[in-house]
Amino acid sequence: MRYQVLLYYKYTTIRSPERFAAEHRVVCEKLGLKGRIIIAKEGINGTVEGTPANARKYQAFLSSKKGFSDIHWKKSPGTGSVFPRLSIRVRDEIVSLSLKRSRQTDVDPRKVTGTHLSPKELNAWFKKGEKFTIIDMRNDYEHVVGRFAGSILPPLKNFRDLPKALPKLKRHAKEKVLTVCTGGVRCEKASGYLIKKGFKDVYQLDGGIVSYMEKYPGKHFEGALYVFDGRVTMAFDPKKGKRAIVGRCEHCDCPTERYQDCSLTSCGKQMLACEDCARAVGVYCREHASRVISQ
Repeated sequence: MRYQVLLYYKYTTIRSPERFAAEHRVVCEKLGLKGRIIIAKEGINGTVEGTPANARKYQAFLSSKKGFSDIHWKKSPGTGSVFPRLSIRVRDEIVSLSLKRSRQTDVDPRKVTGTHLSPKELNAWFKKGEKFTIIDMRNDYEHVVGRFAGSILPPLKNFRDLPKALPKLKRHAKEKVLTVCTGGVRCEKASGYLIKKGFKDVYQLDGGIVSYMEKYPGKHFEGALYVFDGRVTMAFDPKKGKRAIVGRCEHCDCPTERYQDCSLTSCGKQMLACEDCARAVGVYCREHASRVISQ
């Protein structure tokens, strides 16, 4: 393996995010890492790519910092071009739920969050027929290409839409609930939010879907995993060529895992579009393709 991708996050207090970001930039540039890192007073959320040796050096650097020794690192093979550049930004939140900062609405995973459930424990739940409800906390364009069988898929165009989706989730408030997302960072806040809204038995998948897929490829998770980098999707099923494709082209409904952005600048929606339809209709979502064709 010539390149390795590290996916990670950590909720911990960072007193000076700007200084922390500046130090990060120096280290990452020295190691030749590319990727996307978000730093806030509440912690860090990042995905970086580099050689395995330099990835290990970066892990050692960050893990040596106070409050970062127990990071759950998710590792996968890279290509050398997963990211075009290094981006390190300081923001108010490492994953934006954009709730008003008050005791009633704020969600701080350092104070309230769902119980972490390991991939091994989840697999045991499946095996023994445990009764529980999976709520997928990813955006709608992510779960169309892959999801846990039977999971609840709230209509989230953005993570900030979670409060608007709450009324549709309330009927599961008395059930044992497991929140899932790509690497785990969104579930830290999403599970805490459900707890604050009256859900009593809330878990979150530790390390996210990527950790479960690595350990149990082809089991219970259908299709591919959407990732926020140049790979677009990841698939872990070792039976190459036999993995089920659950994604459907927006135009012809044929199986596909090919993502495109709608060409209409004011839209930019990420969608699934097969090559044939992209050539015939253009790269437009279903809503805007009909308008373009009629012109």
